[in-house]
Amino acid sequence: MLSQQSEIAVVGAGAVGCFFGGRLAQAGYSVTLIGRPSHVDAINRDGLWVDSQDFCGAIPVRASVSVSDAARADLILLAVKSTDTVAAAKTLSPVLRPDALILSLQNGVDNCARLRPYIAQAAFPAVVYVAVGMQGPGRVKHFGRGELVIGDPESSPPSRAEDSLRAIAGVFESAGMPCAVSPEIKHALWKKFLVNCTYNGISALGQIPYGEMVRLPQIQSLIEALTEEFIQVAQAEGVDLSREEAALANQSIAQTMPGQRSSTAQDLARGKPTEIDYLNGVIVEIAHRHGISVPTHRAIHGLVKMLEHHPMQDPLRQA
Repeated sequence: MLSQQSEIAVVGAGAVGCFFGGRLAQAGYSVTLIGRPSHVDAINRDGLWVDSQDFCGAIPVRASVSVSDAARADLILLAVKSTDTVAAAKTLSPVLRPDALILSLQNGVDNCARLRPYIAQAAFPAVVYVAVGMQGPGRVKHFGRGELVIGDPESSPPSRAEDSLRAIAGVFESAGMPCAVSPEIKHALWKKFLVNCTYNGISALGQIPYGEMVRLPQIQSLIEALTEEFIQVAQAEGVDLSREEAALANQSIAQTMPGQRSSTAQDLARGKPTEIDYLNGVIVEIAHRHGISVPTHRAIHGLVKMLEHHPMQDPLRQA
């Protein structure tokens, strides 16, 4: 069972992974951040720099570029992009301890299902509410929030899963980060997935933060259209998400993270592939299976894919 002496590895130490891993290291846990060379070099040299509402400074923590350094970990925080889930699973599978626990901190609703063919260890999803961004190698800016909801969508075997989930929640709680165990994790995942699908793509296309998005009536109407299509797809998948609940979820994100640009926006700005295939793209796929029309999600998905392949250029530079 997990304890203060447990070893924790963060696989995919970007903004989200570094924030949670850094806070756990600050609380005294043995943490290894596994990520890109630029971040690893900076962290090993200067520590992980976290600029947060209640803390600003360097946190000493180990960093590595090698997944093999997760071999001794009791708990794996999987924070790679959804596009890299299967590749990460194949790399992790030969090195993980048989009793290791995996917690997915990723966007989307199907990452644990995509891990399952490759990894025998218990893997649980987390609904993550945090506004963070990388502001240079080894430097994390925390804009707000920082809580998790975790659970077992399969609920079997229930006793073992519950014990593991309580132990994981205890780790985060002991580091001052709220972590609730929910028996309705599928519902919680889909409610967060709603926000990913209504906000991320628009924020990316306009390179605009959430708070500014909702001030525009046209964008508010677009969010409402995306929400209506999403609810139809969720209900077809057995998720009872009411319109009132969906509206509150959308409002909450704009109110609690007004200055945040989506991870999809940050990826496009850096010329990196986005997770849009695992957000609005998943809605398009599921809707097709159920014979549901989702033209607004299809448009957002297509436009973000266009910018992935053909980034916007500054016209003044071309003149």
